[in-house]
Amino acid sequence: MHNQNWDDLRFVLAVAEEGSVSAAARRLRVNHATVLRRVAAFEDRIGLQLFERTSSGYVVPPDHRRVIDAAREAAAAINAVDRVAQGVEMRLTGTLCLTSTDTFCQTVLPPICRELTAEGEALCVEMSCTNAHLDLARMEADITVRPTMRLPDGLIGERAGALGLAAYGPASAPTRDWLGLRGPLERSRVAEIMETTKPGPVRAAADSFIILRETVAQGLGNAILPHVLAAGDPRLDRLDRPDMALEIPIWVASHADIGGSARLRAFRSRIVSGLLARAERLGPR
Repeated sequence: MHNQNWDDLRFVLAVAEEGSVSAAARRLRVNHATVLRRVAAFEDRIGLQLFERTSSGYVVPPDHRRVIDAAREAAAAINAVDRVAQGVEMRLTGTLCLTSTDTFCQTVLPPICRELTAEGEALCVEMSCTNAHLDLARMEADITVRPTMRLPDGLIGERAGALGLAAYGPASAPTRDWLGLRGPLERSRVAEIMETTKPGPVRAAADSFIILRETVAQGLGNAILPHVLAAGDPRLDRLDRPDMALEIPIWVASHADIGGSARLRAFRSRIVSGLLARAERLGPR
């Protein structure tokens, strides 16, 4: 078992103890496909199909239970090492690469970064602002903060409240025209709402909620916007469209291969706390 990825043990043990992939995924706060992939990788490396796939779940045959016992002992030893090292790794030092959308980067993340750097010792936070999902598997970022209905395959993380959105229009010149979505926003829940409601003619479009807000303010059309951007803006009026009000979970996540480290868990915990402290500003109104 050379070059064993020991983090796979968490997934194997979760399936063995929960009896199903779905229950293991809920326990580990990852998706179903991630658990399947990690269990399959472990089985390939040891050259043994560890589980019997039955209609009632995943079962460990009696002659394979020794493997699970050994895995449990190995996991306990690894956790002991982690606890010893945690005092060093938990310090907020070094460089943290953080990516998020333009909405978050221009509203709540700068003060959260200020809090991190005030607490951290020689910490540098590098922020990447993009509405496209970076490939965390290629280490383009350590942590991503994203509003999404579910985490993509391969990411692990924690939920940090919800992003509230609703329909807004120009305060100075009410219009029946609407603004559309382009780029990554075309694959968002907001795009699904627009497609379902078909509110009216689309006169312009953008790939950024910040651009959409400014375009609404110019009177070109109405748009579904995050409250954190639109509420309180005197140039905008919230429209009486309850069918367009929605909330999207906010996730603070890392790639599964690195996200279990004590250092990234510590950073994610701080960022989650910062977002929850601003839940009223971000959430549904």
